[in-house]
Amino acid sequence: MTNIDLIAAVLFGIALAHTFATKTFERLADRYPRHAGLFHFFGEVEVVFGLWALVLIVVMAVVSGGSQAIAYAESRTYTEPLFVFVIMVVAASKPVLESIRALIAALARLCPLRTALVRVWLSLALVPLIGSLITEPAAMTLAALMLGPQIFRQDQGMPEWLKYAALGVLFVNVSVGGTLTSFAAPPVLMVASAWDWDSAFMATHFGWKAALAVLFNATVVCFLMRRYIKDDGADAPVAVRIPVLVSAIHLAFLACVVAFAHHPVIFMGLFMFFIGFTKAYEKYQSPLILKEGLLVGFFLAGLVVLGGMQQWWLQPIVSDLQPTALFFGATALTAITDNAALTYLGSLIEGLSDQGKYMLVAGAVAGGGLTVIANAPNPAGVALLRDGFDDESIGFAGLLFGALPPTIVAMLALYFL
Repeated sequence: MTNIDLIAAVLFGIALAHTFATKTFERLADRYPRHAGLFHFFGEVEVVFGLWALVLIVVMAVVSGGSQAIAYAESRTYTEPLFVFVIMVVAASKPVLESIRALIAALARLCPLRTALVRVWLSLALVPLIGSLITEPAAMTLAALMLGPQIFRQDQGMPEWLKYAALGVLFVNVSVGGTLTSFAAPPVLMVASAWDWDSAFMATHFGWKAALAVLFNATVVCFLMRRYIKDDGADAPVAVRIPVLVSAIHLAFLACVVAFAHHPVIFMGLFMFFIGFTKAYEKYQSPLILKEGLLVGFFLAGLVVLGGMQQWWLQPIVSDLQPTALFFGATALTAITDNAALTYLGSLIEGLSDQGKYMLVAGAVAGGGLTVIANAPNPAGVALLRDGFDDESIGFAGLLFGALPPTIVAMLALYFL
């Protein structure tokens, strides 16, 4: 351990504390309007890790020299932040969103239950499971955009605790719902190649268990919310009918971005063509969520920079745990680290047993909904849904307690089944 390692660990702790305190800053903005702009800035959860990553680089430049600070920043891999930014914008585009919304509405009409309630259930259950094909960040974006007008509003009388319960279910279901394949969930992706886990392995060892947990969680929270979910006219046709070809091209862009998720030069190039296409057919578009996507990408990039210097204390903890302790330890550690970073450190451990590998990944995905930083898609959900909560921010305690019940369900399914 060097001085800069210790400094990085302290700054990481400060960033965590800042993340947990964002709602407090929003309240301070209301109390002290003269400095409201500054407090709002510090209350933006997506800003937190980027801000403290900048502090780390500046401190590193002072302590170790500017060249070493630049070398460290450039040594990090920023593929995931770039991918999440691109997939959020593409998945949230109007033709893609309306295509998925139409599919959900058609399936909901086939059910004898109230259509609005079934739409919410499908958004909390089916869309996270589709994340195994379109990746978890895309599933989070689509689910958040469909759920926002229905349950994450401040004018419908739904209790705040119930909104947090729904948010917890969404985050947990997205985290475990991407485990039916080997390429959709970031924590699985980190180990799939090193441990030779293909999609067939994931489906048989993780996927079906995760699917049961997803369905159970969605059913319970929809039952609790049933009296607050009202028909919002989501089945009504859009004002401007989107041509099938335009929707097909958007879906093709989405599929290509997913296919080249590990090649930023390719998917960023595709994104440039996508921007051009949306401009050419502007009448069929809604404003792209560029700001939200950039903020989420900034958050994840900051996490990459700060998290890259935590290996010295995280890896010994992971390597010293027995399989059962590793399962519970991974679930707990995921709440204060990114679960993909946790499984990546696990992939570096030589001689880890097959049971230990399973327990590490199972714990990491089960705990992926506990905090904003636990799973890469979570900041996307926060960015898209926070306006529906008091103070237009999502509190750490509210999310933690909302996510605990579905997390326990996921843990039981992955541990005992």
